[in-house]
Amino acid sequence: MSEAVNEQDLMEYIVSKTKADPKAIEIVLNHETAFMNKAKPNAKGEIDIDLDDLVDYIMSKPNVKLDEMTVETILDAEMAYLMDKGEAGYLD
Repeated sequence: MSEAVNEQDLMEYIVSKTKADPKAIEIVLNHETAFMNKAKPNAKGEIDIDLDDLVDYIMSKPNVKLDEMTVETILDAEMAYLMDKGEAGYLD
């Protein structure tokens, strides 16, 4: 995530969209970051993440006490926020 993204603003946005506990959101986002840090960029320097693989990775962590749908909703809300800020997008 670039420095242009205000983490407090991101958290407030995700909480408002999901009604999930901020601590649970933080856990999900931390696991997502770890997953993405292991991903290899393509020739254009872009990282292509399969949402199902990401959700499976997060759900496999023992400190994640959320259901799969809530994890997906958190990730979707984060992506919507990042796209709105011009920080992320979907690959064609």
